Amino acid sequence: MATKRPNGQTRKRAATAASLVLRNPDATKAAKTAAGSALSQTGRRASTRPKAASAAGRALASAKTSPRGRKAAGSALAQTPRKKKRSAPKK
Repeated sequence: MATKRPNGQTRKRAATAASLVLRNPDATKAAKTAAGSALSQTGRRASTRPKAASAAGRALASAKTSPRGRKAAGSALAQTPRKKKRSAPKK
């Protein structure tokens, strides 16, 4: 059974996929942005910035994105901080 890593770190397989996306001249700009974000978080705890998270969402939504690009985008989105829910005001 694999050990679970703390959130905020890109795993080796996702980092490898991100590296391949960055070297692919046919990869979309959104896929490369998401891959760069995922790769920058390898080996350290960090979170994806909103601009990179938006690019990752576009990469996942695009039919042009390769499976490796989707893996990198998913990794970047998984490291996006969650928004806190606002509770309804008490009356």
